[in-house]
Amino acid sequence: MAKPKQHDSDFLLRKADDADIPTLVEFLSKLAQHVAGSQTQRLKTKERQRLVEALASALADTDKLIIVAEVPGYGLVGMGDVAVWRNEGIWEQASAEVEKSGFIDDVWVEPEYRKRGIFTAILWELVAFAEHQGAQELVLEYSLANQEAKATWKTLGFKPTGVRAAAFTGNVKKILTDRSS
Repeated sequence: MAKPKQHDSDFLLRKADDADIPTLVEFLSKLAQHVAGSQTQRLKTKERQRLVEALASALADTDKLIIVAEVPGYGLVGMGDVAVWRNEGIWEQASAEVEKSGFIDDVWVEPEYRKRGIFTAILWELVAFAEHQGAQELVLEYSLANQEAKATWKTLGFKPTGVRAAAFTGNVKKILTDRSS
């Protein structure tokens, strides 16, 4: 994506750059709080720094794309990112062909700018990038609690294909200790 694309709704889409990182960190924080259903909280300094480093690394990675939506005179109002992964497979395969997947990670549009085509425009860019990189499929994750995301992704043809479970290491260790007693 060489130059920003102007849209009818008076927003621009462009590839994110280093100057966008502080706002991207804020978007990621808002997204995490939205998914968790929690009230506004400040990021801890260590977590903020981790996100800054991860975003800087992502911006330099040719297999990743972060798109931002900008309203001229206002600033950034949305973001989305995709990473293309090479799946060489660990299962028996008929061929040694490498498959690629586009992993859509974080998509965020500020609430007051939703329903203006920004999400759709961002997604078009992410899908085009993944396809250009040779991805045959798109993969994403969303929280089961995020019904808005579930409904949106379902309308776009995404179907659950597995289960991702999470547990705190301390809890798992306690259960294992109790079992071996």
